[in-house]
Amino acid sequence: MSTPELPNEGDAFEGPSKTLTDAHFLFFSALTGDVHPIHYDVEYAKGNRFGKPLAHGLLLQALTALGASNGRDRLEGFVFVEQGCRFLKPAMVGDTIRPRQRIEKVWDEGGRKYCRVATALLNQRDEVLLEGFHVYRVLRDAPKEG
Repeated sequence: MSTPELPNEGDAFEGPSKTLTDAHFLFFSALTGDVHPIHYDVEYAKGNRFGKPLAHGLLLQALTALGASNGRDRLEGFVFVEQGCRFLKPAMVGDTIRPRQRIEKVWDEGGRKYCRVATALLNQRDEVLLEGFHVYRVLRDAPKEG
């Protein structure tokens, strides 16, 4: 079986859409220990400017995972080394979100290959909630380090 072609600059991928539920927020709170009431307490959240509980920022960022995208079969040897993002709009229970990724740059540095991926998370109204990036070291075909 041959190894799939590495992604090239400009290649675009999408992850599955997901409608956020209370269960997503509660599971993430339990997993991370982030139990701030803005994420689950309806009465508390009525006092914020959006009036509803808001998704955890790190939950939203996690939903941009390249390994969950339709490009996952081309990622052999990719090792996640860096990430960043800006949050532009909140997500709430009932929002349907979908991630998009695009290969921005592939380069060699010091004998190592890297890949930078632009990430975005959109809601059901095509509003961008998050924009960011991931950087991967590409180990495919690289000599083993001792």
